[in-house]
Amino acid sequence: MAATHTSVERIGLDESGKGDYFGPLVVAAVFVDAVTQSELALMRVRDSKKISDGRILEMAPDIKTICPHSIVAIGPQKYNELYAKIKNLNRLLAWGHARALENLLDKVPCGRAIADQFGDERLILDALQAKGRMIVLEQRPKAESDMAVAAASILARAEFLIRLTRLSDEVGTTLPKGASSTVELAARMVMKKHGQERLEHVAKLHFKTTQTILAGLT
Repeated sequence: MAATHTSVERIGLDESGKGDYFGPLVVAAVFVDAVTQSELALMRVRDSKKISDGRILEMAPDIKTICPHSIVAIGPQKYNELYAKIKNLNRLLAWGHARALENLLDKVPCGRAIADQFGDERLILDALQAKGRMIVLEQRPKAESDMAVAAASILARAEFLIRLTRLSDEVGTTLPKGASSTVELAARMVMKKHGQERLEHVAKLHFKTTQTILAGLT
């Protein structure tokens, strides 16, 4: 029985905000064992993309209560600084995954982690090995089908939504999700109210949205 319990133990990793012009990039890591796997199943934990934002915000505190976890939120200003240095979204994602994973490994020992596959599989491993961590990292498409990854997706999304609302309050304009014409309009509103330099505090500047908005000003 103990062997089965050990084989279930794993850390799930997922991110939110990657495709959103406004708001942070958030990576969450969640540790799951045999007991918490059953509890998460009862809570009907699944990929956050299949759950409404309202429900995500309700579920996240319960997941945090029962599962050891780590959340790394890279706010827009820090994100823009890092992107200017790294100039590669997959490397930036890998850095965030490695940070979240290492932070959680400081709290709980675990020999296995699962993450969604993006870019070169070595990116996360290289970021981890720099700090000497040894873990079996499984990267696969649609990793959110795994309960631990699904739980991480919910925590990452909840943190993203909370911080996006906070940024909206700070600039006095509702900052929409995604990267659409509505998002462009909101960005123009931010610039009209606060000036162009304020945009780097709320948006990921390397998106094409920035070029579109600035081109409209000339």
